[in-house]
Amino acid sequence: MDSPASPLAAQAPQKAPINWPAAIMFPLTTLPVLTVLPWYLVTHEVSAAPWVWAFILLWLNGLGITAGYHRLWAHRTYSAHPALKWFLALFGGMAVQNSILIWAAMHRVHHKHVDHIDHDPYSAKRGFWYSHMGWMLRDYPSAQLDYSNAKDLLDDKVVMFQHRHYLWFAFGSNIVIPVALGFTYGDVWSFVLIAGFLRLVVNHHVTFFINSLAHMWGRQPYTTTNTARDNDFIALLTYGEGYHNYHHLFQMDYRNGIQWWHFDPTKWLIAACSWVGLSKDLKRVPNFKIQRAMLQAQFERAREKLLHSRTNPSRLTDLQHLLETEWQQFSQTVAEWSKLQGEKLDAAKLHMAERVHEAQHQLQERWEASEMKKKLATLERALEEALEMQRQRVALLRMQMAAA
Repeated sequence: MDSPASPLAAQAPQKAPINWPAAIMFPLTTLPVLTVLPWYLVTHEVSAAPWVWAFILLWLNGLGITAGYHRLWAHRTYSAHPALKWFLALFGGMAVQNSILIWAAMHRVHHKHVDHIDHDPYSAKRGFWYSHMGWMLRDYPSAQLDYSNAKDLLDDKVVMFQHRHYLWFAFGSNIVIPVALGFTYGDVWSFVLIAGFLRLVVNHHVTFFINSLAHMWGRQPYTTTNTARDNDFIALLTYGEGYHNYHHLFQMDYRNGIQWWHFDPTKWLIAACSWVGLSKDLKRVPNFKIQRAMLQAQFERAREKLLHSRTNPSRLTDLQHLLETEWQQFSQTVAEWSKLQGEKLDAAKLHMAERVHEAQHQLQERWEASEMKKKLATLERALEEALEMQRQRVALLRMQMAAA
């Protein structure tokens, strides 16, 4: 007679079934890089051409993902001309990271449930390996396809064409382009191994770093409500995607690196395309909201320092008073800005009424030149400067707390 199963065994969770397409693809692309390529480099003379083209294709694939899959389709941070859409769909597909529809729908779930162990498809809370690529190797419930959050993409002809013919975009491009380049230079195998396999493997892992490293390594200047980090080194590897703490708070901004010195070639590409009519409606977060988020994060850190401070009680009281004074001023500035936004909305409505009146009476006044708009813009800049100055004061206050 069989003994009954133990309660512990009955409660043990079952492993998710293996996702065989991914489980087969990753070894098939990685093994030639680890075995055949080193042997080939030792036994054959390889020119610079396959390395140069590997770099070019790596960047085209990377930008296809960042400017296309991510910032255009997943987040709708700008609008693109059909020519740019096809370009991004082609080279994004060549990166072999699934179709635009699947990638973007999954990414929207990630932003909605970021860090949730059960609902975020690649939650960093489940560890580096899982968030890097482990989540793709098994059919976890959190990665089940659901297009209810991507109805806009279902109406995009480029997205749906690529989705229906994804295998041609992914594998056709990875075979045709390296082989065609190899025939052109008379060195097919070098191009297949370097511009083909090596380029694809590198592209996979630098992209996956956004899901793993960018949620574990770096700073959090804008928000501490999730694990996303800003990391300049990761930005170098990922075409600007490394400013991930900013992105998770302001996902509708077409920029990730907002400062001029931030390495964000994806941002520069989108902006450059707008100059020649290939992109438009570039969305930017108002500077005041950015300063407000940074200052709120500073207040959180300052309060945390005070909470664990070992300074004498009188000094602690003084620091608490200074911090509370700064917080009150911050709250007042935010209230003034909110009031200003209401005035701007009222002014915009007045402008629309004037435009109707103008159509009837051929008036020459314009909103862009109106005194009201100039006045509101001046007030808004003053509030932004006030926040920037306060951010410097709170930074100095935090230094005093650290020294206390």
